[in-house]
Amino acid sequence: MPGEDLLRQRLDRPGSSRFAARADLAISPLAAEVKSTAQAGSVRAVVVGAVGSTQVLLEELREAPGWEVPLVLTLPPELHTRHSDIVDLAPLAQALGAGIGHAAKSNGEDVLAMVRAAAPDYVFVVGWSQIVQEEFLAIATSGTIGYHPAPLPRLRGRAAIPWTILLDEPISASSLFWIGPGADTGDILAQRFFHVAPDETAQGLYDRHMNALRGLLRTNLPLLAEGRAPREKQDERFATWAARRTPADGRIDWRADAAQIDRLVRAVGRPYPGAFSMCGASRLTVWATRPCGDGWHHHALPGQVLGFEGGTMRVMTGSGPIDVVEWESADGAAPRIHAILGARS
Repeated sequence: MPGEDLLRQRLDRPGSSRFAARADLAISPLAAEVKSTAQAGSVRAVVVGAVGSTQVLLEELREAPGWEVPLVLTLPPELHTRHSDIVDLAPLAQALGAGIGHAAKSNGEDVLAMVRAAAPDYVFVVGWSQIVQEEFLAIATSGTIGYHPAPLPRLRGRAAIPWTILLDEPISASSLFWIGPGADTGDILAQRFFHVAPDETAQGLYDRHMNALRGLLRTNLPLLAEGRAPREKQDERFATWAARRTPADGRIDWRADAAQIDRLVRAVGRPYPGAFSMCGASRLTVWATRPCGDGWHHHALPGQVLGFEGGTMRVMTGSGPIDVVEWESADGAAPRIHAILGARS
C-alpha cells in the first residue's frame, strides 16, 4: 500500500506513556507509532473531527467489517471551547486501536505528515470546522469524505442546524459528500431527508441528524469498502450559503415578535450556548419559551417582566407576551417584576 514505508514513524497510541501526538507543535521526527502492518484486506480510514458526528462515525467504523482506523485527529484540549458539542474521542480511538493526534491546523506540515504515515484509503473529515486544502485532499488513495447536516447544496457553510430553525426550513437532510476544493461543494455520496417540525429545537434536530448519519454510514461504509460508492454532482442552481454564527448572535431583541424570539431560542439552545438577555449586569440564559395568547391584557415595554407563575416568567415582546419556561440567571436571582430585560444600565 502506498506510504507503508512511512509507518515506521512513531505516533503515540492510546494507553502509551506518550498518548497524544501534538500536531499543533513542531514534531520532527513525528512522535508517532501507527500500526506497522495493515490488517489483511482491510480498508484504512483516517478520521478528523471533534464533535458528536465524529463520535457516530467512529462507532460505526468500529462495527463495520473490513475497516481499520490507524489514526484519529482531533482538537487539542486547549481548543475545546471552539465547539459547544465537543466530544472526547480518546476512548473510542483506544477501542479501535487507533493512534490519536491533536491538530490545531489541519493543513500544517506536521498534520500532513501524520496523515501520510497512516497510509489511508479514505480520510473522513466529519465534525471539523476547518477546510482541508489540496495537499491534504491528495493523500487518501480513494478519496476524502465529509458530512454536513443540511440538504446540500442548500445551506452550505457554517451553523447549519441553527440556520435550519431560524429560516423555518420545512425539510432538512444529512449529507455525505466527497470533499473537493470548495466549501461543501463536492459530489454527493448519499443523503437522508426528513421533515423538520414547526417547534423543532436545536437538540432535537441535532439528534435527528445523528440518527440519519448513522443510517447513512451503515448503508454506505460497505459500498465504500467495495469501491462502489456513488457520486452525484450538486446542482448549483439551488446552492445557498450559511454564515458563521457566534454565541453573541444569541442575544434576544425583545422588540422582535414573539414567534421570532421563540425561533431564536429553539435554534441556539442546547447543545449550543443558548439565547440570552441581560438583566442589569447579570446574564439571563433562556433555554425554552412558548407562545402566550392573552397579549391584549398587558401594556408594557418590550423586554419588561410581567410576572411569574411557578418557574415560568412572562415577558413582553414586540407582538405581545411570551412565556419563558426554562431559564437561568448568572447571579442566581430572578428578575424583578417590571424589570426590563436587555435595557442598557
